[in-house]
Amino acid sequence: MSDTARKAPGAIAPSGDANRWKALVFIALAQLMVVLDATIVNIALPAAQQDLGISDGNKQWVITAYALAFGGLLLFGGRIADLWGRKRTFVLGLIGFAAASALGGAATTGAMMFGARALQGVFGALLAPAALSLLAVMFTNPNERAKAFGIYGAIAGGGGAVGLILGGFLTEYLDWRWTFFVNIPFAVIAAAGAYFVIREPEGGRNRSPLDIPGVILSTLGLVALVYGFTRAESDGWGDTVTVSMFIASVVLLLAFVLVESRVKAPLLPLRVVTDRNRGGIYLSLGLAIIGMFGLFLFLTYYLQVVRGYSPVKTGFAFLPMVGGMITGSTQIGTRLMTRVPARLLMGPGFLVAGLGMLLLTQLETDSSYAALLLPAMLLLGLGMGTAFMPAMSLATQGVQPRDAGVASAMVNTSQQVGGAIGTALLNTIASSATTSYVKDHIAGATAKPQQQLVQLEALVHGYTAAIWFAVGILGLAALIAFTFVNAGRPSPVPVASGEGVEDEVPVPVVAH
Repeated sequence: MSDTARKAPGAIAPSGDANRWKALVFIALAQLMVVLDATIVNIALPAAQQDLGISDGNKQWVITAYALAFGGLLLFGGRIADLWGRKRTFVLGLIGFAAASALGGAATTGAMMFGARALQGVFGALLAPAALSLLAVMFTNPNERAKAFGIYGAIAGGGGAVGLILGGFLTEYLDWRWTFFVNIPFAVIAAAGAYFVIREPEGGRNRSPLDIPGVILSTLGLVALVYGFTRAESDGWGDTVTVSMFIASVVLLLAFVLVESRVKAPLLPLRVVTDRNRGGIYLSLGLAIIGMFGLFLFLTYYLQVVRGYSPVKTGFAFLPMVGGMITGSTQIGTRLMTRVPARLLMGPGFLVAGLGMLLLTQLETDSSYAALLLPAMLLLGLGMGTAFMPAMSLATQGVQPRDAGVASAMVNTSQQVGGAIGTALLNTIASSATTSYVKDHIAGATAKPQQQLVQLEALVHGYTAAIWFAVGILGLAALIAFTFVNAGRPSPVPVASGEGVEDEVPVPVVAH
């Protein structure tokens, strides 16, 4: 299908825009900054906590404040990108993120740090959907789109591990404050480059009035959901506030769906999520992230606490996973995306990642890095890279240009919510398994070295118990990808600009 068939008369042909590859550099840089930020602060947290006098009970807010603002406001951010223009939203998000990072780096109290992290989340919620939707509207040629999303997918998947390395270096050799200040050059370069290079195609704005009830219900519903899982991790699943948050979340999100089905200009047009392809992608991607988030957490603790690795060495230990993700995304995903249906990349990708996870269920206190962790990480990286790349491309393909921001926001929302669920759920499983192991084995350990060994064995037992769940979750993600994504024989559908185009039929990833 020619590109001219894909756009309304008078729109700028994205395939003719010489700047689109330059634009990809700045979009990818911004995405790297956002993904880095998810893990870089984790490594700096102990030092920051000590410096600012943050109590153990409150330290989780350094992570939670960011997750709540980011996860809760993503749909709103995506809609703002469709309304104001993606380039404008993208640049504003970058400038705001840089300012919030400067505030975090200069924090003198815990409250100032929590506020800075919440602001980072707010501007991240503007930035992330705008970045993905810019790619969606600028790259419409199937082969070029495959390459662009391959690069983007590799960064989205591997950036977290790069964050661990960078966070380790900055914390060990400079100061924890640099884990915030490092965002500023990223943001300034990306914003300046985007301002001068990006040419957003015309005719893709959604100028409908903002759906205020939808904004309020979705934001409160997502915040309640994310906070419920965060609270469950620290206070338990039976805690009154935890249960109340889950109930409130269900009520608010059901009310949101009801409102969206009735208002004239919804925040989230239900056609975006009820499409079988996209619904399957959002669900399988969210599940895969649940499994992956737990892994990052457990392996970081395993390497540092059980094996005694330094933060920098821990970061480097994750490099094979990054290499696997880049290979899976740019070599396997990109080359095959225009040749085979997305489900035949996503399903096997999640299964290969699940196989890597299965290897990690064999972890012991003295497991060999080369014999066990290295192959497991390579499989995880390859699988995730192969699956992420078509998922990100197909999730925004075939939507009306005026819905591109909201469709992109849904990809980010499934990742953020998946991350919050994964951290809480798998942590809880690991903690209870560790506690019961100690209870069963501590009586036989009389000397102190034996007791320490039991404690370490209990930790590893907890990690492997949770990793078994992650294996099952990845298996379920693969099943959903096989069942829902690219259902039936793909047939080409033109993507049109303008107001009246309905988007009910899946768009293929098969080149014609």
